[in-house]
Amino acid sequence: MEYLSVVLDVVLHLDKHLEILVRNYGVWIYAILFLVVFCETGLIVTPFLPGDSLLFVSGALAALGGMDIALLIAVLMLAASLGDSVNYHIGRFAGPWVFKWEDSFFFNRESLKKTETFYEKHGGKTLVIARFLPIIRTFAPFVAGVGRMNYARFIVFNVSGAALWTLSLTLAGYFLGNLPWVRKNLSFVMLGIIAVSLLPGLIGAWLERGESRTN
Repeated sequence: MEYLSVVLDVVLHLDKHLEILVRNYGVWIYAILFLVVFCETGLIVTPFLPGDSLLFVSGALAALGGMDIALLIAVLMLAASLGDSVNYHIGRFAGPWVFKWEDSFFFNRESLKKTETFYEKHGGKTLVIARFLPIIRTFAPFVAGVGRMNYARFIVFNVSGAALWTLSLTLAGYFLGNLPWVRKNLSFVMLGIIAVSLLPGLIGAWLERGESRTN
């Protein structure tokens, strides 16, 4: 429970934590951000790490002069692309074994099954759409690997999704994060980003529940 409260505190006050890291670690902040995004997208046991909000706040801090925006985007895009590629290969070679795992704080079987259903419905586009859906973003490349999706095709969707995700959220933070109102209420803005990113999944679950009741 204490660990969960620490994670929640980091997510809800990401602007303050990240600002401190930028001050204390200088150029090493790029390596830290790379590691967080790589783990969030590349390891199915770390879907709880900040994703959308991290990109937005990073862009906002870059606008204040804390980081170079071009280098930041390049690092985040590389991390997101490599993370998905690693996740794909894990799914390709260890998928059947992982599907036998029991539920825990680090693994949610239901989320994995929902992602599998999502992938079956949308195919390769899942890798692009999932970039904007927490949890599913982490499981999508894994499921693509389990399904043995053609790797060349996977790379196209992977890189396209990574570019769209990092550019849209980082640049949104860069251009909006320096506005006085946004800067003053950054924690609330991040909560809004998280809520909006969760909305499609909640709507889908609600519709799915409605369909099961009618059948």
